[in-house]
Amino acid sequence: MSGEWNTTGPGVVAGATGSHGLRAVVRGKDGWAVGHAVLTVTDMSGRQVVRAEVGADGAVATAPLPSGVHTVVVTAVGYAPAAVTAIASASGSADLGVIELARQGGVELPPPGLWTIDPAHSKVAATAQHLGLSSVQGRFAEFAGRIQIGATAESSSVVAEIDAASIDTGNRTRDEHLRSADFLHVAAHPRISFRSTGLSPAGPDRWTMRGELTLAGVTRPVDLALSYLGAGPDLWGGLRAAFRAVTELRREDFAMNYNQVVQAGIALIGATLKVELDVQAVRDNESPNGAGARTSGADAVRGA
Repeated sequence: MSGEWNTTGPGVVAGATGSHGLRAVVRGKDGWAVGHAVLTVTDMSGRQVVRAEVGADGAVATAPLPSGVHTVVVTAVGYAPAAVTAIASASGSADLGVIELARQGGVELPPPGLWTIDPAHSKVAATAQHLGLSSVQGRFAEFAGRIQIGATAESSSVVAEIDAASIDTGNRTRDEHLRSADFLHVAAHPRISFRSTGLSPAGPDRWTMRGELTLAGVTRPVDLALSYLGAGPDLWGGLRAAFRAVTELRREDFAMNYNQVVQAGIALIGATLKVELDVQAVRDNESPNGAGARTSGADAVRGA
């Protein structure tokens, strides 16, 4: 089509030189670059004259535009589209400054990159019913994990490991029994591990996280109800994000069949466990634009 340019690289159009052409920086409302955005420029008749990909730093530069008024539409997966007006000078230049994109659903997710779970400000807990009357909760004191926040929530992932022997229910005798072959079998399976396999939206700030949990030597698929609680700076110059996840596990799925029937129909321990995760994660400094190398498996966790 006459008068239409296409990009030859991220955010750069063939023939774009000096200060001529359209210039803009695309960011989310959290101030971080939206490096996967696409900018489309149309003239007053609706004809497309420029289509450019935004660079990893959020910047975009095009070839000179025809002089006059244009409509600029910026789109990115996971964000609501934004439309602005650009008036190109006789030389074909227009500077739009910063264009902010809002997350779809109004939720501002953490910036992309690697995040390390902070055990000192996180909780991994499991609750079991006791005698059909009340509940007993245990917590794992030692665990580690890494979160890879992607350009979209659906492209994010998690790996984590828990020291099975660190279970603490507040009762030494009970804890020793939980570490035995009747339950966690810590001697043979010292680590509990989780790896996410997918994420799908369940609400404006909620997702279903699918993953594989290895517990007591048995690996099973599990779904976690995940909520994002927000992000903000900490007292040490870092950036933190908070999440909460809940799931329910059937003990028999992980070969934990120990039980005692106290009286007709009433078991000592319930058949299911409610697992609750309250997670605070710190963004790694080495990947300020989310460009850090991906790390997977146990190495990612042990490097946390």
